[in-house]
Amino acid sequence: MIDKVIEIEIFDQKFRIKVKGAEDEKYVSHLTSYVDKKMRKVAVESKSNDMVKIAVLAALNIADEFFLSQKKLDRLNEAIGNMEREIESLEERILRDMGTYKDTDRARK
Repeated sequence: MIDKVIEIEIFDQKFRIKVKGAEDEKYVSHLTSYVDKKMRKVAVESKSNDMVKIAVLAALNIADEFFLSQKKLDRLNEAIGNMEREIESLEERILRDMGTYKDTDRARK
C-alpha cells in the first residue's frame, strides 16, 4: 500500500495526516467526524471557547466511553467463558450418560 497524506478538519482546525489506502482514509474520516462532534458537543455544554479545554474534555469523554465499553466487553467475555465451561460440562455429562445407557442396554440383552 502507498502512504497518502490527507487533510482532515476537527473543530475548524486543519491537520494533515498520513494514511495507508482508501480503507484507512475512510476509517480516519469516520474518526475525524466522531472527534469533531464530541468537541462541538463539549463546547456547547461547557460554554467555553478555550480550544485546549474543549479538546481535553472531549478526550476525557471519549476515554470514559472507551473504559465503559471495555468493562462491558470484559463482562461479556466472562459470561462467554462461563457458558463455554457449562457447555463442556453438559457435553461430558451427556457422553457419560450415553456410556451408562449403552452399558445398561447391553446388560438387558
